Amino acid sequence: MNTAATPARAPARPGGAFAALVAVLADIARTPSGAAGLILLSLHLLVAISAPLWVPYDYREVNSLLILSAPGAEHWFGTDHLGRDTLTRTLLGGREALLVTGVATPVAVMWGGFTGIFFGLTGGRLDDLFMRFVDALLSLPWILKMLVLIVTFGTGLEVFIPTLAFFYGIPIIRVARAATHDVVARDFVQAARARGHGRMTIIGRELLPNVRDALLVEGAMRWSWMLLAFSSLSFLGFGVSPPTPDWGLMIANARGYMSFAPWGVLAPMIALSSLIIGINLTADALAKTLGVDRAQKAPV
Repeated sequence: MNTAATPARAPARPGGAFAALVAVLADIARTPSGAAGLILLSLHLLVAISAPLWVPYDYREVNSLLILSAPGAEHWFGTDHLGRDTLTRTLLGGREALLVTGVATPVAVMWGGFTGIFFGLTGGRLDDLFMRFVDALLSLPWILKMLVLIVTFGTGLEVFIPTLAFFYGIPIIRVARAATHDVVARDFVQAARARGHGRMTIIGRELLPNVRDALLVEGAMRWSWMLLAFSSLSFLGFGVSPPTPDWGLMIANARGYMSFAPWGVLAPMIALSSLIIGINLTADALAKTLGVDRAQKAPV
């Protein structure tokens, strides 16, 4: 049984996990920046889920008579180089990105967090050797690492999700390891070791509850970076395949017409930027709510 010297462990909230989530969201919404972030994020999620039911046009509908038409009453954001409605494609453009990153982010947090906690608890030469391997992976440009796998195995959800989850889980290892080092020397962890508890028991009962907040904040930030990475891959031609609407692909297709048809680039740029801003504002407010110092560096 743990001693009283366990202030880092969060007290149980009545109502379980759902009540805890509602309480955290309420705390985030109390700050102006947190409320703005939640509104932007909720709006994007709502549009991504419901847009196929109410968008004005079919995103695949090509009209050679309306190529690069200016914004007007029928096409509020104009049309693209194939005469397709820009507003429709913009509203649908975040669905693939949110689906891929929405699955890849928790996977990255789970595997990266567990690995960091495990090696932070293990310590010693094995921990040092593994962290040198992590440093080697982090030293390589992310775009090159992902392009190698995508070119090798092809595109598709079955490739994008594990690729993003793997590479964005690597920096989470450092965060989890740093948080574990702050906890592992405390009395309740030493008491658990003295009682003969196994490594997995210590991780589940003693360490995970005390590093969970740091992992949640880090995962929220990694979500925005994954979205940028996914859009960048689409911009380079290695992401979503046409005619599926995607913001990165839309920007790539419209960049050659910016001088006389800028709406084709501005619409997806504003949509992507507003989503990233919403996630970052929410993540910052979450960090303040949970008392996590995001500026703290992971030890080497």
